[in-house]
Amino acid sequence: MTRSRLTSRARGLRQSGGTAEARVWARLRGGAVDGWKLRRQHPVGRFVVDFACLPLRLVIELDGGVHGLDDVAARDAARQAEIEALGWTVVRFTNDQALGEPWRIDDAIREQAKALGL
Repeated sequence: MTRSRLTSRARGLRQSGGTAEARVWARLRGGAVDGWKLRRQHPVGRFVVDFACLPLRLVIELDGGVHGLDDVAARDAARQAEIEALGWTVVRFTNDQALGEPWRIDDAIREQAKALGL
């Protein structure tokens, strides 16, 4: 997929995100976690990820119920491996975790910063 197609797709996804994504974005936007700014529906390689922190090279993915299906989980694993091969760290949360335990996402951001010595 070309960069312009990815960008267009990312814009569309930003407008059609679910409840969990909207709440997480409201919580994270503007550097709310220790000043680390994230981007929502951001192109990484040939994929559009839910959230990306560029300085930390951290991807945060939110998974709804469909991600529990075997074929979807297999695609997720292949996608994650490809993103990680580009030098990114991928952290996944279920929508239930994102809504019920949002501090886990904050902790993942802080842990990545600490792992990088930042």
